[in-house]
Amino acid sequence: MIIAVATEDNLVAQHFGRCPEYTLFTLEGKVVSNKKIIPNPGHEPGFLPRYLAQMGVSCIIAGGMGPKAQDLFAGENIETVVGINGPVDEAISCYLTDSLEPGESSCDHLK
Repeated sequence: MIIAVATEDNLVAQHFGRCPEYTLFTLEGKVVSNKKIIPNPGHEPGFLPRYLAQMGVSCIIAGGMGPKAQDLFAGENIETVVGINGPVDEAISCYLTDSLEPGESSCDHLK
């Protein structure tokens, strides 16, 4: 399983599409077997869900994401977890221990 965390300065970015990079965590059960940072290839409606799906991503964690983007990710069978703040490594640790608490999306645009 691969999880992509929208990243800005080692923190969970507040907008998945406009973050400078993504931190990809490959999981083997409840253990991180690989961590890789990739640059954001650009924000274009519908592109990121396809792009990340082709990389094998099955979950994305971000501070915020609009409802249309969440629907596009769902169409690629990618779970979205929004309303997350703080350090990227802390977010993935919480995810692994089932203690990550999603909140309200910090994204306020509806496109």
